[in-house]
Amino acid sequence: MSGDGDFPGLFSRFWAMLVKEFLQLRRDRVTLATMITVPLMQLLLFGYAINTTPRHLPTAVMLQESSDVGRSILAALRNSDFFDIRKVVSSEVEFDHLLQSGEVLFVVEIPANFERSLRRGDTPALLVAADATDPVASGSALSALGSLVKTALTRDRFTPVQDDAPPAFEIRSHARYNPAGSSQLNIVPGLLGTILTMTMLIYTALSVTREVERGTMESLLAMPIGPTEIMMGKIAPYLLVGLIQATLIVGAGYIAFGVPVIGSLTLLSLLSLLFIAANLSIGYTFSTVAQNQLQAMQMAIMFFLPNILLSGFAFPFAGMPAWAQWIGECLPVTHYIRIVRGIMLKGSGMEDLRVDALWLTGLMLLAMLVAIRRFRQTLD
Repeated sequence: MSGDGDFPGLFSRFWAMLVKEFLQLRRDRVTLATMITVPLMQLLLFGYAINTTPRHLPTAVMLQESSDVGRSILAALRNSDFFDIRKVVSSEVEFDHLLQSGEVLFVVEIPANFERSLRRGDTPALLVAADATDPVASGSALSALGSLVKTALTRDRFTPVQDDAPPAFEIRSHARYNPAGSSQLNIVPGLLGTILTMTMLIYTALSVTREVERGTMESLLAMPIGPTEIMMGKIAPYLLVGLIQATLIVGAGYIAFGVPVIGSLTLLSLLSLLFIAANLSIGYTFSTVAQNQLQAMQMAIMFFLPNILLSGFAFPFAGMPAWAQWIGECLPVTHYIRIVRGIMLKGSGMEDLRVDALWLTGLMLLAMLVAIRRFRQTLD
């Protein structure tokens, strides 16, 4: 044994260990990629994708009259950075369905006889219904709406130019589903999706790699069982675990924070099982790609990061650029958060949520297909 005072020997041993660690890091490409890509991903997402003042929010207009004033207001909304006019509707049924399904965040209603009331000098009301399940997304747009309409009407000489003149109209806004703008009603449904994503990914991402490292995979492969049966057998127990977690979170949200469940609990349970199965399938796919448990955990973390930032949980989804929304649409938690907020806060039914349910089904089947194809029938 060499003494600690042998400085040349100490340095040579340190150098040997340093070279050895760099060589091992170079061989472990997943770890190296994680160290490089995670900081870059955070920089790009926070720098380009995250917008705390969302713009181009999906909006519908309900025209109760065909007039110059209505067309001027519609043109002003279309030219605004805050609103993206998706539809012009004419019935209350379409009005409610668009908000229930989350297809739009705002419906601006121009009531009948609005122009005639302006000409007579009355003070007509412009009606605005806002989906307030995400108060951050709706607040800035509502504050900008009044100046937009005033500018449009001033251009058409329906309102006086003087700043001290009384307003020629009023805006009556109705913040639906969360009138008080409570942050708990927005955060708790989102937490349900993110907590399930994190736990389900980690559980199954370690499933195959744990079997390989413990040496039990050889016995499993010797049995007359195929990749599909192995995958289903590993996923099935965690479906129940995930459903218990979801029940606890929903119950705690109701008792501790007063988050209501307006819609069907049965529908929420069924779609939660679909979401849990999708995440379990993705985690299982990671376990078939990773060579050890550390790599599987790193893959799960890399996948979890965009789930938090691009799903609409932490930041308004509608305010993100188009490329970030495309990525967000490919994440199961994006659709599940819409489903949970829709059922718990809006009372939405399957007809309103069918698009998000189809997305979850497609992502689950895709992950299962990749996992089965990646599964190794024999150990390398």
